[in-house]
Amino acid sequence: MADPYIILNQLAQELRPMTQGIEWFESLSAEEQTNTLRLLSNFCTQARATAEDGPESIRRAGLRATHTPAVLITRGPIDQQLGKIANLTPHHERLKSFRLLIAVLAVADERRRERFCSDGCGHAWHRLSVGNPEASA
Repeated sequence: MADPYIILNQLAQELRPMTQGIEWFESLSAEEQTNTLRLLSNFCTQARATAEDGPESIRRAGLRATHTPAVLITRGPIDQQLGKIANLTPHHERLKSFRLLIAVLAVADERRRERFCSDGCGHAWHRLSVGNPEASA
């Protein structure tokens, strides 16, 4: 697959199936997975994720409300919680975190598109397609 910036945005925009994203994520080393989760956390912050995005993101990620990343996303300041989710270390928690952070990015970016980019924008990641892997985010 291509650049992680592109893959993550394609997953959030549902231009690439989550099954491919999970396969890609699981092929990464533990350190690369952590770096990817931190990158996703930053993307969520840039997309202006809010605490109100938590419940919809949990639903989209297919997580139970009792899963650790789901519990974290609903408690406390969103920026702090995103960082905690990105730093979870057990493998099973990293995979749940990946699914949740993709969903948070999707929810926040959809809102940003509607509010700020509906008349067009200069964000390269808003012009992605699966057939356009060279686009930069």
